Amino acid sequence: MNGRERVFAHLDGKPADRLALMPITMMFAADQIGAKYRVYATDYRALVEAQLRTAERFNLDHVSAISDPAREAADFGATVEYFADQPPAFDENNALLADKTTLARLKTPDPLGGGRMHDRVKALALFKERVGREKFIEGWVEGPCAEGADLRGINTLMLDFFDDPIFVRDLFTLAVENALRFARAQVEAGADLIGVGDAAASLVGPMIYEEFVWPFEKQLVDGLHRLGARVRLHICGNTRPILESMGRLGCDIVDLDSMVPMDEARAKMGSQPFLLGNLDPVHELLNGTPQTIADAIARCHRQSGARYIIGAGCEVPRHTPPENLRALFDYAITTKPH
Repeated sequence: MNGRERVFAHLDGKPADRLALMPITMMFAADQIGAKYRVYATDYRALVEAQLRTAERFNLDHVSAISDPAREAADFGATVEYFADQPPAFDENNALLADKTTLARLKTPDPLGGGRMHDRVKALALFKERVGREKFIEGWVEGPCAEGADLRGINTLMLDFFDDPIFVRDLFTLAVENALRFARAQVEAGADLIGVGDAAASLVGPMIYEEFVWPFEKQLVDGLHRLGARVRLHICGNTRPILESMGRLGCDIVDLDSMVPMDEARAKMGSQPFLLGNLDPVHELLNGTPQTIADAIARCHRQSGARYIIGAGCEVPRHTPPENLRALFDYAITTKPH
């Protein structure tokens, strides 16, 4: 059973030979081919080569086009700063929507128009060509709260929830429209699954999440399913106050950061979604040993139950010892799915 067959078997409720491995690797992957991170994030050929090398060396079941949260915003026209060997970053003091009236004139960019979104679509097409039958292929879009923060500025958006809720809903409507257009291009290029990164959603309380964020995440998840894609939700940070709401989104896979107890997540989110994670990326994965990592995975597996996929709470740190990442596979091949 290869990686693509294995992940689909899990998601379809069919027997699989072992647990699936789907950790997020970005800077770690770039280092596997000696690429500076700016090259990895801006040249799809480097990203694909790095992902393939990482998947081969560490027996991962998927390859992913994730690199940074600035692709959509950059194509909208946001100011993005690039660094030689770090992820791109936004200029919070020069947000594209610092003037809210700009929103009325903002149009969704063409995901095949030669910008940074197009670069990701090219990566997925190359994945499809090279490992389309062997590896599960993951595309990526930004969720409504994350994209809203990227365009408006994270601190300003937090005030907008109280000061101008109509503007927030209009902004999130545009974000979802763009994400679905971008996702369609990725699915057509070869993506089996679309990851949704909505890190900013962990910064709002449960009332704001339920009123403002959840309805738009639900629109996005349902739209992705209509495109024929599986959906992976990734919200960095402490999501304990919103676990029950996240469980009602209908995602196939939900990533959980390390501060969220897996048994609590399973109890609040129900039995349906696969839970992925949630090794502490630094304390357990970067600074641990193969044995302590195996113990930590066993805890996550036990608390999550059968519908579990191995991964870290967030990105695998770039300087993680190779033997520590290989410990994920070692656990998978010595432990049967429940």
